[in-house]
Amino acid sequence: MSDTYRSREERKQVEKQRQEQKTKNEKPSQAKKKGSFFKKFLIACLLIGIVGLGAGVSAFFAMIKDVPAIDESKLADPLSTKFYDRNGALITEYGSEKRTLITYKQIPKVVEDAFLATEDARFYEHHGIDIKRTAKAIFENVTGGFGSQGGSTITQQVIKNSFLSPEKTLKRKVQEWYLAYKLEQKYSKHEILEMYLNKIYLGNRAYGLASAAARYYGIKDPSNLNKLTLPQAAMLAGLPQGPSRYDPSQEANREEATKRRNIVLSLMNRQGFITKQQMDDAMKVPVTDGLVPSTADSMPHQAFLDAAVKEVEKQLPDVDINTDGLKIYTTIDQQQQDLADKILDTGDYVNYPNDRFQAAFIFMDSKTGEVRAIGSGRKENKAKFRGNNYAIEINRQPGSTFKPVFDYGPAIENLKWGTGHQMEDKETTYSTGKPLRNANRQYQGWVTIRKALQWSYNIPAYLTMKEVGIDKSKTFAENLGIHFEEGPYESTAIGANNVNPLEMAGAYGAFANSGIYTKAHFVKKIVFPDGKEISFDQKPKRVMSDATAYLITDMLRTVVDEGTGQSANVPGLDIAGKTGTTNFEDETIAKYGYPGNATSDSWFVGYTPQYTMSVWTGYSKNGPGNYMVGDTTKISQLIFKQMMKSFGNDRSAFEQPQSVYRGEDKELYIINGEKPVPQKPEDPAGLQAKYDQTKNIISLNWTFPADKLQNTSFQVSYSLDGGPKAVLKTTTELGLAVSNVKPGGRYTFYVTAIKNSKASQELTVTVVVPEAAKPAPNPGNTNGNGNGNGSGNGTGTGNGTGTGNGTGTGNGTGTGNGTGTGNGNGNGTGTGNGTGTGNGTGTGNGTGTGNGTGTGSGNNGTIKPQAPSLAPGQTPIDF
Repeated sequence: MSDTYRSREERKQVEKQRQEQKTKNEKPSQAKKKGSFFKKFLIACLLIGIVGLGAGVSAFFAMIKDVPAIDESKLADPLSTKFYDRNGALITEYGSEKRTLITYKQIPKVVEDAFLATEDARFYEHHGIDIKRTAKAIFENVTGGFGSQGGSTITQQVIKNSFLSPEKTLKRKVQEWYLAYKLEQKYSKHEILEMYLNKIYLGNRAYGLASAAARYYGIKDPSNLNKLTLPQAAMLAGLPQGPSRYDPSQEANREEATKRRNIVLSLMNRQGFITKQQMDDAMKVPVTDGLVPSTADSMPHQAFLDAAVKEVEKQLPDVDINTDGLKIYTTIDQQQQDLADKILDTGDYVNYPNDRFQAAFIFMDSKTGEVRAIGSGRKENKAKFRGNNYAIEINRQPGSTFKPVFDYGPAIENLKWGTGHQMEDKETTYSTGKPLRNANRQYQGWVTIRKALQWSYNIPAYLTMKEVGIDKSKTFAENLGIHFEEGPYESTAIGANNVNPLEMAGAYGAFANSGIYTKAHFVKKIVFPDGKEISFDQKPKRVMSDATAYLITDMLRTVVDEGTGQSANVPGLDIAGKTGTTNFEDETIAKYGYPGNATSDSWFVGYTPQYTMSVWTGYSKNGPGNYMVGDTTKISQLIFKQMMKSFGNDRSAFEQPQSVYRGEDKELYIINGEKPVPQKPEDPAGLQAKYDQTKNIISLNWTFPADKLQNTSFQVSYSLDGGPKAVLKTTTELGLAVSNVKPGGRYTFYVTAIKNSKASQELTVTVVVPEAAKPAPNPGNTNGNGNGNGSGNGTGTGNGTGTGNGTGTGNGTGTGNGTGTGNGNGNGTGTGNGTGTGNGTGTGNGTGTGNGTGTGSGNNGTIKPQAPSLAPGQTPIDF
């Protein structure tokens, strides 16, 4: 074959061979020898460049080998985000509203100029990729990580919003470049700009220019888009960089919206689209000019889907649900969510005190952490999609619901306590000297941690945390998903830390799941338009022993069965749970006239082996009447009960692990942990109480075996008139005297022997203190026959003259007749009438004295009980 038919490459190869042959036949000169090194160096560099280029080309083709095809149907409309429930059923499409598509001819020149100046000034000059802008973006990404600075053209944005996932990787960027170039080959610039302005998300649920013009400015006919003014066009062009942030229909956004619009106007002036005078005039126009009121959109389960989207955006901050065409598979159970909405929206299940009263809750699977339903506010505070969501965002103090998380859980885990471990509920202060009190302002003496948790005593909880150490308590709580913005502090032991229902549900879920924590979550997975999936399943993590979880659970059973949480009980379900309340500051009580026992927040957090639920109730802000008291503090329990009663179909019970055993005292202990202390001490006997009226003292005495007195003390408590029991004193004596007792009061005293933190059987005795003697009546006229009835000894006095009938209390007779005035005393036998004042009150036999002439008897008196003496060494306790 002749040379004329050879390819260009072949010709080059032949020429190269000829040159090489010629070189061999020639004798190299000395100069050529000197230049051989540089020639070899250049050849080496060229070879390296060729290899590098080859590697780059190979990498390029590797990156685009799975690039999606340009699907014309996806270019026509924006991609909506689809939400699915836990079973994969479609709930709703976000962004699927009817779109109004426009043609390039309907795009006003002022709108085109505004978007080009802002988004892609060299749109008509490049072929899909702006090399200069891309180079600048790459330079700025060197320190910020790939994708930290954007350089996308309008063509690239069309590709990104139609086909690709939002991840910021080199591979995805290369695919975007490649598809942008292909798109420019297939479509004209006007067609691409048309696609862009029909797809772009402009906030306020407006997709595309025509939809935005209708929602913001009431221009519903695309043929009237030319009515958009320069300031309005600039405002719309500024929205793609932050649709929610710059939405001028929201009053809170208007300052930022104005700044953004003015930036667009400056860019338009810089690019030569408008004059400086036009820019200045447009900047003077309020950003609200021409705005029409926003209309609400219907969307099911808005609070839950809002929580799901916020979870996605937190984990994947580059995702935009408005434009990325995601499929979000949630954990929602629609039937359970329907009931959750009804419980808060109506009064059919719970009797709420008023429409201002708020509630929020999380209802989740105890084992997987998947949230099945949420409640997020009532009435005007009910959560909207992309709004404030009480269930996940409210921060309120949890009160005593925090004690298992911060006090008793850490104690059992670190110190291996049993539920029978005893703490002394006694007068206590914080390290600052500030007094710490129980809710009832009383002390209970030695109590088990089970009883302390059952009745929400604050002091044993605080002392428990002190024994564990605040750092270990913090670590335990953090492992349960609790976040501390500051602190913790000593007061955190009784719930002085802000949390939300989601955090509390996650924490208690670990107790329900044998010590394994799985973060509460709303999303199972998401799928991008290119088919890529990202799982949101949470990895289970053991955060405590199964023994700790079970001991807490068993104590919380007692709270529901016999303690403060009885209103949450559902027959047939094995429920463990804890109540918690918080109080107002004294200044708030005074400001709004709240009662002293007013409650600010009321919680109930509980669980079964199947579900965990965290409920908060209260008011969104302080104000007249915005407090809870009495039964309203139990509404959180009633909400819990309604959900558990309806969906708690697993009747199984929590299983006791092999690491736990029940002691002789019926309490639970951990193998190789704290041992049960010896059995309770001997019971005291012979409890007696005597009242001394002259000294107004009640003396108590009891007996106890002398050979067992060592290391034994006696806790004396009392109650007055059937009221709550309070500790009076702990003593090693066999008696106690109490002074300044209340006249007419009914006192019940309780005496318990204490030894090795164990309590004996309680003895009781009741004493009724007599009423105080009534004062003598005012002087008056009497005319009596001296007859009276009564019992006892006493004296009565009276002054006065006159006539009338009177009866005296006392037995006696008088003699004599006469009328007169004067002081006189007389006793006698016989019968007779006398005029005088001789009435007295009292019980008993006695002699009456009165003014008058004659003799007569009156009987008055008060009791004279036999006065007991104090036991040796006794010092009266003053009430």
